[in-house]
Amino acid sequence: MWDGLIAATPQNELTGPQTSIWHFGWNTPDSRKYDETFRAMGLEIAQMWDAADGKLVDMSSDTLPGLPTQEQILEMRAKGTQPTRQGGFGYLRGPDGAMIENAQAGTTERFNHVHMYHEHPECAMQWYVEHLGARRPQGRGAGAAAAPSGDCHTKTYAPPTWPSFAKTGFVRDPAGGVNFDDISISIRPWPGGGLVSPRGKIVDHWAVSTADLDATVARLKREGVKFLEEIHPWGSMRAAMIEGPDRIAIEIVEVK
Repeated sequence: MWDGLIAATPQNELTGPQTSIWHFGWNTPDSRKYDETFRAMGLEIAQMWDAADGKLVDMSSDTLPGLPTQEQILEMRAKGTQPTRQGGFGYLRGPDGAMIENAQAGTTERFNHVHMYHEHPECAMQWYVEHLGARRPQGRGAGAAAAPSGDCHTKTYAPPTWPSFAKTGFVRDPAGGVNFDDISISIRPWPGGGLVSPRGKIVDHWAVSTADLDATVARLKREGVKFLEEIHPWGSMRAAMIEGPDRIAIEIVEVK
């Protein structure tokens, strides 16, 4: 499903406005050991703050457990709570500043997710399920501040937590996600909207496949989905491009 990197030297979130695509990630069987290997190779680690009054660290397990708020961090410090320093997640800067997550969640190394920003995670999940046939993991709601029944728009965002790339913390809830086969589209909220199109940026789009492009395109048009590119040749295959929530660009590739 993945073919989003482009060849030019494009903007990333450090050099241009934020798109709905945050990063993509790999499951690694020992994320801390991988981090040590990355450092030994001289690769660039995207470090995170462990608290509003803290320091920069490589891995989430270098911070106090549970993705706490600053208030909770102070409480845990007072109790003598320590980081686990086992597993966790961290981030690597790839070519042109691409953000890659190194996350331990199993024993097999593989590409396993695209992490998205959406202003209204519940609305985004509903869109992916309705139009692209995504599967919502069982029991997966929109997180701690779920929208009222019948209204998917987020009314309340949770307070910021750590670790965070910003010293002021990171708003993680309401969160969400859907699956396409064994690949997760994981969602964090982006309060206030204003996300720009990813076209021409470091990750231009992501893709899903269909066995019948003509039928899929006809259905999506009946459903009112916006098209960025009509059906066109794509190597020995054919593809089209649509726009989803928060301007995400999604390629539909025909695979017979």
